[in-house]
Amino acid sequence: MGRRKILHLSLIVLVALSVGCSKRRSDDQIINDIEAKIAADPETKDSKLTVEAKNGRVALQGTVPTLNARTKVEEIAKEEPGVSDLDDETSVEPSVGAGAQPVAAPPGAAATIVPAEQSAPPPPPPPMPIVVPAGTVLTVRTSQALSSKDSQTGQTFLASLAQPVSVKGKAALPVGSTVSGTVVNAKTKGKVKGEGQLDLALTSVSVGNHTYQIQTVVLSSTVKGKGKRTAATTGGGAAGGALIGGIAGGGKGAAIGAAVGAGAGFIGGALTGNKQIEIPAESALTFTLSQPLTLKPQS
Repeated sequence: MGRRKILHLSLIVLVALSVGCSKRRSDDQIINDIEAKIAADPETKDSKLTVEAKNGRVALQGTVPTLNARTKVEEIAKEEPGVSDLDDETSVEPSVGAGAQPVAAPPGAAATIVPAEQSAPPPPPPPMPIVVPAGTVLTVRTSQALSSKDSQTGQTFLASLAQPVSVKGKAALPVGSTVSGTVVNAKTKGKVKGEGQLDLALTSVSVGNHTYQIQTVVLSSTVKGKGKRTAATTGGGAAGGALIGGIAGGGKGAAIGAAVGAGAGFIGGALTGNKQIEIPAESALTFTLSQPLTLKPQS
């Protein structure tokens, strides 16, 4: 009788175990159900997730659109029959244009959004230098008197710019800029024979804290032995320089016009006696650049 009772109890246990095993859900069933529920829920359907399961332990990986969607995904996975544990490794995608980066959250912790570092705007392009082209006229006012009698060849003289110079609408050389020049040739006129000559050229101009070397066409003035005087430009080109006020052969400060033609301009006027070529201080002279001048960019 005792053996029969033991055998009956063993059969009951075996039946219970077989029934329990038949009710246990497979990992594939768990994965399929979780994926289907996530895809069907309006809040989680845009999630990009991978669902894995092993012996009832579920792992979630990927991204979800919002924090609420992440919470919803966790609820779906935890409530799924047969799930014994959940490992959530999902992260939240940044919204479009929000400038944030998704950061994976540890299991059981809410996902966080870390703002992306704002990139600095590119630096502005450096300013371009200003190039004053050859042929530009520089009108200067002398700071000292010059003459064929008293000036010496190689002598340096100073002047200031009397008119501003612009290039393509941009100021290049302001009025008052200091200009240096040189006496290329000075020759006094004899009483009876010979001719007086005074040749000038500019050599530098100062703008701000910078001094630039320049080259100009030579401005030449000659008094011949019989009292005839000419003023011409030498050194090349149809455009040259001219004395526009102050050669004193016809009287101190007299305005003397100059016609600049194909390489030379002439000043006519009969002279008597032993007149010399004289340029008083504050006389206005015009010179022409024979080479372009490159100025440093203005700050």
